[in-house]
Amino acid sequence: MTSEPFRSQLAALEKRGRLRRLMPRAGRDFASNDYLGLASDPIVAQAVADAVARGVPVGSGGSRLLRGNAPEHEGLEAKAADFFKTQGALFMANGFAANLALFSTLPQRGDLIVADELIHASVHDGIRMSKAAAVFARHNDVQSFADLIAAWRQEGGKGRVWIAVETLYSMDGDMAPLGDLATLAARHDAMLILDEAHGTGVFGPSGRGLSAGLDGLHNVVTLHTCGKAMGVEGALICGPRLLIDYLINRARAFIFSTAPSPLMAVAVSAALDRIEQASDLRARLKTLQVDAAESICAPLGLPAPRSQIIPVILGEDRRAMAAAAALQEAGFDVRGIRPPTVPPGTSRLRISLTLNVGRADIAALGEALRRVTA
Repeated sequence: MTSEPFRSQLAALEKRGRLRRLMPRAGRDFASNDYLGLASDPIVAQAVADAVARGVPVGSGGSRLLRGNAPEHEGLEAKAADFFKTQGALFMANGFAANLALFSTLPQRGDLIVADELIHASVHDGIRMSKAAAVFARHNDVQSFADLIAAWRQEGGKGRVWIAVETLYSMDGDMAPLGDLATLAARHDAMLILDEAHGTGVFGPSGRGLSAGLDGLHNVVTLHTCGKAMGVEGALICGPRLLIDYLINRARAFIFSTAPSPLMAVAVSAALDRIEQASDLRARLKTLQVDAAESICAPLGLPAPRSQIIPVILGEDRRAMAAAAALQEAGFDVRGIRPPTVPPGTSRLRISLTLNVGRADIAALGEALRRVTA
């Protein structure tokens, strides 16, 4: 095997300032998605320790349809369906696998997927595997969604429409207009798939996410990833029982995957309890957001953040990475984000507010940002 194609492509990435390398954790946490600080929560850790003590195995031993289906998986799914107020839930290894399962399986040949142009990469990959047609709407533009649906119908489209958005966008920190999208979906008898990756735990009553107001609608499927504000691992697909059963029977990403560890199902179950009772943590995170508006956004001429995610768009790839390196050298774990994660020309610093830092850390980061972006 010749190594030249790989070597030359890596060299091209290096030249463009887009070569990625793994980095150790270091400095004050402004990079993780551990928004509520639950990744090291002692209550969740104790739940896992208790499960180990009573003999819950570390490994699942196989796929869920073979011998890998444990009581802990089924207990978690029943609990999640009750918590998120849906008919059913399905536990997946992570959000990427869950989106692959959703979009490669549920939309059928002859259907149309209309997704926001800034939706997660995993949705794009799921769409590539789908038999349905797909188009991408302008970001958070309900009229663009409506126009694409109308154009497809005018061209003879007869199938079902699937509208797909993130409730809170991971790189921009803004929120989808869920009420208007739900109205649009109802008008067209469309399904609405809502990726709550960055909303679960932080927003909604009891941390149920930004989609909580759409509880129980027959045409809504939600995805709640567990490795962000919940502090653990995995993902929960929640929706009508019929669709959950269909995924169990048809989703290759579920059928042919080794089941997640039963211990992780225990951890997720405990994390659901924690976010349900975490109004104090959500209030503290909101306070940090107010502090960031004053110490970070206002001095840089940015609008006050609407969420815990603050993008500082610098434009050119190398400028963003140089700023990130300077901040890391100063003791702040801030990462630069480049294409293809974000559109060309919008390379940025992604500042993530978590309860792993405090008000003094935010003030110090604000001062450092003014220096490195001047």
